[in-house]
Amino acid sequence: MSIALKLDMPEGVFSAVRKNPAEFVAEMRLAAAVKWYELGLVSQEKAAEIAGLGRADFISSLERFKVSPFQYSANEIEEELKNAD
Repeated sequence: MSIALKLDMPEGVFSAVRKNPAEFVAEMRLAAAVKWYELGLVSQEKAAEIAGLGRADFISSLERFKVSPFQYSANEIEEELKNAD
């Protein structure tokens, strides 16, 4: 199931970002999904669904936004490794 949303945008936005309305919507979905993933609000799987991509394509898209595909910090990984002993 999907829900249609209406978003009013100034016409100049599309030329400013060099995208047609459909490309703009796809880019907004991806940007929102990446940010929500980065904040830890959604999983990779859910973020990929929001973006309308497969999980592998979503993970590949993270590089463009300079977002790590890993949701653990270096300190958290180090702590996990210490606790594993």
